[in-house]
Amino acid sequence: MNQLHVPQASTPSEAIESMNRIFAAQRAAYGRARYPKAGDRVRDLEALRATLVRHKDTLAAEVSKDFGHRSADETLFAEVMTSLEGIKYSKRNVEAWMQPDVRHVGPLQQPARARVVHQPLGVVGVIVPWNYPIFLAIGPLTAALSAGNRVMIKMSSFTPALAEAFKRMLAEAFPEDQVAVITGGGPISDAFSRLPFDHIVFTGSTAVGKTVMEAAAANLVPVTLELGGKSPVILHESFPLEDAVPRIAFGKCWNAGQTCVAPDHMLCPRGKVDAFIESFSAQVKRMYPTMVDNPDYTSVVNSKQYNRIQGYLKDARERGATIVEINPANEDFSKTRKMPVTLVLGADDSFEVMQNEIFGPVLPIIPYDTLDDAIEYVNAHARPLAFYYFDYDRERARRVEHETISGGMCINDTLSHVGVDDLPFGGVGPAGMGRYHAKEGFLTLSNPRAVLEKPKLYPLKYFLPPFGNALHKVAKATFLR
Repeated sequence: MNQLHVPQASTPSEAIESMNRIFAAQRAAYGRARYPKAGDRVRDLEALRATLVRHKDTLAAEVSKDFGHRSADETLFAEVMTSLEGIKYSKRNVEAWMQPDVRHVGPLQQPARARVVHQPLGVVGVIVPWNYPIFLAIGPLTAALSAGNRVMIKMSSFTPALAEAFKRMLAEAFPEDQVAVITGGGPISDAFSRLPFDHIVFTGSTAVGKTVMEAAAANLVPVTLELGGKSPVILHESFPLEDAVPRIAFGKCWNAGQTCVAPDHMLCPRGKVDAFIESFSAQVKRMYPTMVDNPDYTSVVNSKQYNRIQGYLKDARERGATIVEINPANEDFSKTRKMPVTLVLGADDSFEVMQNEIFGPVLPIIPYDTLDDAIEYVNAHARPLAFYYFDYDRERARRVEHETISGGMCINDTLSHVGVDDLPFGGVGPAGMGRYHAKEGFLTLSNPRAVLEKPKLYPLKYFLPPFGNALHKVAKATFLR
């Protein structure tokens, strides 16, 4: 692909200057092609699919390097395969999404035709987190390309090896004035969020999301924020543990719990807590008979995140909580950033582990007595990105669905709703705002332009002032009742 010949930046100021040039080039390129045809968008999506397939193993190796160790299979399953399915879904549907929505015209405006045309916004900024840097870059990019936009992607400075590989990958498929990858942190990240984009999609922490929204507000840039939060699980008394435990363990252990929609804490019937702990521990041992050198078990991404999680556990121990470490082979974890899966019992809202999103392999268990108590507990806390309820009784499940609120919900599973291509994804309240994935991603990154088309015949001329003629009187008698 032809790239803009921008010199390699060696200082933050040079990097920011280069970024500004890229933005100007994308803005100019959008001006030359404001409404790409469906065939052009499909070709772009196919180019994205093809380059992702070519580079999948390299990307998995580089993200593992950034993590200290990350399971290659987790990367391929959770990031590459889901991204490819999302691209294929958009390819199949983008032409239909582009069709104008025909709208009703009332008798006062007849004769006329009304429609909503979905226009590309222009240049979209995507800010990517470290935990799923491939999937959370490709998803917004897929939506933006489907909607006909130019895209600048700011990769996380916590995954620098993956960021450089991702930059090289997209440079093979797209010119820089269509898709560009920005790397680096600190002042570069700040400057990126202050560019006058037509939309920003940010995935990350609530604290950083607030700063991004504040920066975007200076230019009145609309934002889509996916911010995570403390996603709860409610296990109903009637639900079999042999069905629940593998699904909850999958959600908690995948990527060592470093997933924005991971089960953060669990509400368990008081009489089933001991049985759950026993069954959950056995399930973890089956999945990871060893952990330290097990290629299937992922590390915490860096020392900062590792120390944060260990701090939560230290606080819990000092406050008298019961800590259950699941360490199947009794290994020494002191020379690695891997952590044993850990259960916490006896924590309340004053504990750090219950005040902050855990984002690691730690699961507090909160006993409850009645389903009403569990629902009340969930509703008394901040609205989460995801919510999980386990119950085969559909009537009860619908009740819980209607009486709680979250960005997304799974009934009798965890995590998997994010991978359903026809479901929107996003948060509510402190967990974020806006949606992408599915048709909602196309709509979020489009301008829904209202168009009213009139023919040569213009009956309204008979209603112009001076008022009081016979038609005016008929109209008032007809419509003002």
